Amino acid sequence: MNEKSEKGSDANQHPSANDYHVPVLFYECMDALEIKKDGVYVDCTFGGGGHSRGILERLGPTGKLFAFDQDADAKQNLPDDERIVFIPANFRHIQRFLRLHKVSKVDGLLADLGVSSYQFDEGDRGFSIRFEGPLDMRMDRRQSLSAADIIQTYSEQQLHKLFEKYGEVTNSITLAKHIVHQRKQLPSQTIQQFKSLISAVVKGNPNKYLAQVFQALRMEVNDEMGALKEMLEQVPQVLKTGGRVAVITFHSIEDRMVKNFFKQGTFDEVDENPLISVEKELILKIITKKPITAEDAELKRNSRSRSAKLRVAERY
Repeated sequence: MNEKSEKGSDANQHPSANDYHVPVLFYECMDALEIKKDGVYVDCTFGGGGHSRGILERLGPTGKLFAFDQDADAKQNLPDDERIVFIPANFRHIQRFLRLHKVSKVDGLLADLGVSSYQFDEGDRGFSIRFEGPLDMRMDRRQSLSAADIIQTYSEQQLHKLFEKYGEVTNSITLAKHIVHQRKQLPSQTIQQFKSLISAVVKGNPNKYLAQVFQALRMEVNDEMGALKEMLEQVPQVLKTGGRVAVITFHSIEDRMVKNFFKQGTFDEVDENPLISVEKELILKIITKKPITAEDAELKRNSRSRSAKLRVAERY
């Protein structure tokens, strides 16, 4: 499941934790950014503010932090600090909003692509299989498309593709066919209604299966891959020379996108042909040859960190 944090009995022992979430790979991110006292930084996914607090602790009085989050609930976690500017928008609009604040270049950028425990623990948001609530899953409630809309309106082929690509659901073809057939007779406006609608085709461990299905729907509802692509494409323009970008992913598709973009400035796999020499202008220097993952201590404290991968690059 693509989740970035977990509340727990020992959450108060972790740096910068609050009831909203425990930041994943906290120290690793702080080290990776090499924060300058007077620098300008961006937290693309403010959430509970754990990573942002870590950055603020390392900034001097003239430093600045821009925190993006499309979820309006995240604003309640904003610290009382004049050095931080909260921007209630998707990070796909990063360059536009920085320009509005008269900022053209920044010293570092952090993006934690997971979903906060808070969002999973609020039943009315519709993210979790554990609670009853509307089949919603919108991170930005200002948008119109919900998970229920996708179930009701997407074609069989569209449903098959999204369950296969984003959820790696083993019987995605059967699932899509079943939904299209059953949705004419059965409602699917709530979590329980949807679970009942697909119960006949659930395979293997029900919780794991439903988690994969819900992950796929959430990624589609919020166009997470599209937003990540647009954000990464702006990184070379907004980073200063020597500035660093750190991205935490929780899904193989996300990790592959970040890896390819850091390496070659594109999102496609490029076959290396030893017979053909193509000069490429390198924009980013890869700092992490292999992704950084959680240490044993963090895995014990926060099980959701098990799929987290941190990749870091520096602007040439």
